[in-house]
Amino acid sequence: MQRVEVPVLIVGAGPVGLTAAILLARQGIESLVVDRRPGPHRAPQAHVANPRTLEIFRSAGLDRETLRRLATPRDDGSHVSWVTTLAGPELGRLPYERQGDDALEYTPTPLLNLSQHRLEPLLLEHLHGAIVRYGHEWAALEQEVDGVTARVRDLERQREYEVRSDWLLAADGAGSRVRKALGIEMIGPDRLQSFVMIHFEANLRALVRDRPAILYWVVDPACAGVFVAHDIDRTWVFMHPHDPDTEPIETFTEEACAAIVRRAIGAAHVDLAVRDVSAWTMAAQVAARYRERRVFLVGDSAHRFPPAGGMGMNTGVQDVHNLAWKLRAVRDGWAHPALLDTYETERRPVAQRNADQSLVNAMQMLALFTELGITENTAAARAALDAALTDPERVRGGIARQQDHFDMFGLQLGVAYEAGAVVPDGSEPRLPANPVRDFLPTTRPGSRLPHAWVERDGVRCSVLDLIATDRLTLLAGPDGEPWREAADGCTAAPVRCLVAGRDFVDVDGHWARVCEIGADGALLVRPDQHVAWRAREMPLDWATRLERGVEAVARN
Repeated sequence: MQRVEVPVLIVGAGPVGLTAAILLARQGIESLVVDRRPGPHRAPQAHVANPRTLEIFRSAGLDRETLRRLATPRDDGSHVSWVTTLAGPELGRLPYERQGDDALEYTPTPLLNLSQHRLEPLLLEHLHGAIVRYGHEWAALEQEVDGVTARVRDLERQREYEVRSDWLLAADGAGSRVRKALGIEMIGPDRLQSFVMIHFEANLRALVRDRPAILYWVVDPACAGVFVAHDIDRTWVFMHPHDPDTEPIETFTEEACAAIVRRAIGAAHVDLAVRDVSAWTMAAQVAARYRERRVFLVGDSAHRFPPAGGMGMNTGVQDVHNLAWKLRAVRDGWAHPALLDTYETERRPVAQRNADQSLVNAMQMLALFTELGITENTAAARAALDAALTDPERVRGGIARQQDHFDMFGLQLGVAYEAGAVVPDGSEPRLPANPVRDFLPTTRPGSRLPHAWVERDGVRCSVLDLIATDRLTLLAGPDGEPWREAADGCTAAPVRCLVAGRDFVDVDGHWARVCEIGADGALLVRPDQHVAWRAREMPLDWATRLERGVEAVARN
């Protein structure tokens, strides 16, 4: 049997698997990505790239303007709307996330609606230092003390070969075959509701010209569901609830799906073509564990969320951002292998939080539909909806209660690790009034380093852009020059020191407002841009303190 040797085998070439390969390549680690699909996704699927994910793409060198050009235009995707049918009256609308320039105070990369079928080819184009093999199916694995031996099946040639790797990343989705082979359970409800996804092409601009939105919630009980306007002029998806026990997916033929979509559109005649039909079941689950020796679960293989909030792909991208630098640190020998245990310690609570909030969002939406009487397609439901629509204030109130669902800025940027590769400093977390929507920048250890606009070599950039991807970074205040000598002499791990006013300039005082350290203080920042250790002021034994902080991160 042919044998391939590679440092990392990645099973699954979705956005998470491809991002993992890109981040590993930037760490100097080669990978092989295998996926049983014939190529990238054709259907749009996920569409939310939130600010934190885009910050990670920025650090990986993806061009912001290219991402923006591929995304839904901001004017088309900045609201969500509730309608009787797409051609019928609008019952209310809400802003969709914080996509405007006001978000630039907190992130260099505001949210984009970037459909998966456009994102994946871009990631492939940006991928260097890795090989992607479509039509290659993972079949089995065996683990040894020093590596993993996997069997992969070439579906076209109908032959198997072995892949020997140091580590294996399971990015093979919600039904992960790797996870099942390892016997890792998913914890949480596995069947909240089932849907048929109908991907169709149509130009519906004339219908929605005066009320563009990214989502249109249809409340007519005869055709309830949600339209996702990936491209108003061409690319749409309609999510239609169904019961797989009584309505097998085989009954949703192209003709049947076209009829469902036409009913949801309403009275207007439009030309449309159904392109893809698939079934999926909404769940809220997190894997019991994220690691089995040298195999790591990432993305949907580790967690399944309701799509209410768009956290699935984004959480997965952040998973691999957390893991990539740790693999490099262990491979290079400056970190103890126990550092890899912190992947689960840090990321699993984040997934649980996101699963819980996504479930809350989904239940809030269900409560609105229940309040309107839209629980089944009956004459009674029709009458209940008609009665509800006679009370527009009541309808608007129900819609207003959905705001958290469509404004999760605090959850997107407020990720903080309470345990793992961090050194607590005894400070209490600052909690905003609404942690889902509101974000308070902080440098408390474990938190994502706050964004601030600074200048380096005369070029405006984010302080996030200053963080090294292959070592720890020490950001010192303007009186913190002694920290540089301490960083250079650190023996526990490689550390690069940048001093404010010398290595970068805080032109507008933005950094001073968010750094939470004195002029002689310092922040130790990990390659994934999370603060690992903080000295608000320079202690007398600053070099020793830094050495201990670095060692606590590297040796865990």
